Amino acid sequence: MTTPRIRLSGLRKTFGGTVALHDVSLDLHAGEVHCLAGENGAGKSTLIRVLTGALRRDAGEYRVDGRPMPMAVGPAAARAAGIGAVYQELSLLPDLSVAENLLIGGLPARAGVVDRRRMRTEAARKLERVGLDLNPLTPVAELSAATRQLVEIARVLGDDPRVVIFDEPTTALSGAEAKALLRRITALREEGVAVLYVSHRLEEMFEIGDRVTVLRDGTVTRAGALREFTEDSLIAAMVGRDVEELYPAAAGRSERTAPLLRVRGLRPRGSAHTVDLDVRAGEIVGVAGLLGAGRSELLRAIFGADPPVSGTVEVDGKRVPSGRPREAVRSGIGLLSEDRKELGLLPELSVRENVSVASLPAIASRGLLSRRRESERVDEVLDGLRLRAGSYDQPVSTLSGGNQQKVLLARWLVTDVRVLLFDEPTKGVDVGAKAELYTLIGDLASRGFAIVVVSSYLPELLGLVDRIVVLRRGAVVGDVPAAEATEESLLTLASTGRSDGTGRS
Repeated sequence: MTTPRIRLSGLRKTFGGTVALHDVSLDLHAGEVHCLAGENGAGKSTLIRVLTGALRRDAGEYRVDGRPMPMAVGPAAARAAGIGAVYQELSLLPDLSVAENLLIGGLPARAGVVDRRRMRTEAARKLERVGLDLNPLTPVAELSAATRQLVEIARVLGDDPRVVIFDEPTTALSGAEAKALLRRITALREEGVAVLYVSHRLEEMFEIGDRVTVLRDGTVTRAGALREFTEDSLIAAMVGRDVEELYPAAAGRSERTAPLLRVRGLRPRGSAHTVDLDVRAGEIVGVAGLLGAGRSELLRAIFGADPPVSGTVEVDGKRVPSGRPREAVRSGIGLLSEDRKELGLLPELSVRENVSVASLPAIASRGLLSRRRESERVDEVLDGLRLRAGSYDQPVSTLSGGNQQKVLLARWLVTDVRVLLFDEPTKGVDVGAKAELYTLIGDLASRGFAIVVVSSYLPELLGLVDRIVVLRRGAVVGDVPAAEATEESLLTLASTGRSDGTGRS
């Protein structure tokens, strides 16, 4: 084979007494997408920081196009060697224009004055490479998440890198936006660029990846062509156990005849259809459907975040006032939204404060917050969820995605809710943390909670829930036991509204 664009041999990195990377070797070739898989804490971020010069390696060889790199590479030297990176957290400056962000540090000038015509021309050329037909003078703050991601890529490609590292690039994107980005990455591969791709979304790896290296606890557990793996075998390599062990057993869940959650004739805003739904205590009901089917809208209508056009919601036989989230909480309903950063978490507040925010009346005395009551009420719940945090006083933004989701769950558990609505609960969460969340959801069902889970990942629904309700354009087109469903049957229902693909109803 040709000389690899990047070759790592025996890489080692420690932080004090903690070994972050041990004897890591990896080859990355031109014209390939090499995926890097592993749980949070497996060493992926450390490896990326070594490659981009943000961290000094302790031992091992690092070569770019056959040339050895010094132990302390430095970001500037890494860029000069042709290595660019697109991170999950974008580095664009929202108050500046697209052109200013693309050319920052090298704005074209004449006699000390920025040459705006040339700036627009150069920016347009960079945007064209990622297929963006966009006015370069547009402020970045006005762009969608997907467009910002493409602008970030355009900036990286502007340096003509031979290697591009993508670190969780689709986390904030919709399904359609993510598909478009994956097509762009495939185009880069065809141009001969070497791509290192990191994502928790295994389906993306199998869609665009050529090879994969799996890290666990800082070491390489498996590496090879992606065609040699299945999703199950890749997960097993990442977490060290079979995929069947990720999901909780249904045995022992409590049941009773009367539904704990009863929805009748509920018509969410923007929908032409009404929905009936029953969920019993101890039951986990999944909601499946294609993008735009109305899954999130249904949960928000039940919770009252978006007042429904019509219909009723009852908890334990008592009607919940329509369109009033506070009353929904008092009635025993909690919602964990899909976008936990924008709609759920308060990033500047502490872990404990994020949990207690929904139950302030219960922990206040004469209008003043009691820190003692807050700790008593919150800490026991967080301990029970096995939250990984140095302190409950640290900012919630410092936690991993899985632990942030636990914080949102704890928020509702301290309010004594009995119905929990999960909207994409494992979005942006690594495989190991997913297993913990599945166990928690199963435990809550065993304690008699009524649970509704919306998920775009069908294997998750099939492994986790008891029953799956399928939506199509806001209407219920199927309600099937998970044990009798398959991915194919669910997709057929979601796509056509029919129980099979033959045209028979």
